[in-house]
Amino acid sequence: MAFTHMVTYAAGFSIKNHETDYDGVDITIVSSAEYEMYYCPEFELQLKCTTQQNLLREDHMAWALEAKPFRKLTHPKRYNPALLGVLLIPDEQEALLEQDEDALLTRSRMYWQWANQVGVLPDRQESKTVHLPRANLFDVPQLQDIMATIGEGGDW
Repeated sequence: MAFTHMVTYAAGFSIKNHETDYDGVDITIVSSAEYEMYYCPEFELQLKCTTQQNLLREDHMAWALEAKPFRKLTHPKRYNPALLGVLLIPDEQEALLEQDEDALLTRSRMYWQWANQVGVLPDRQESKTVHLPRANLFDVPQLQDIMATIGEGGDW
């Protein structure tokens, strides 16, 4: 959560926290800006975290998403756009964070994908491995692009 909060605040957005995960999402990221089509657009984010470096492939990160959260996240009647974000952190706790008077550095990175682009889950299947492109790095410029896409009424 802290990683997501830092990137979100650096992008100029705010976060609405959910006390429960009933809808298959953890937080809502909100803009207070006016875009071409919408004022104060927002999207929902399901967060996962892992130290499993072997999930990182040449062009994507593979993540097995269980059926219940998968179906909630990809529900076709979802009102707000939704994304899946998977944070990859170092195996060693000492490598997770470096801090001194000048900087705060994390060796973590998060990959994301629009929920409506992770495919469908066949009936009776208990999970599905989804691919989050390595090009979809959850950083300030990409977060601002995601919000602009939503705010300008683009496809999501």
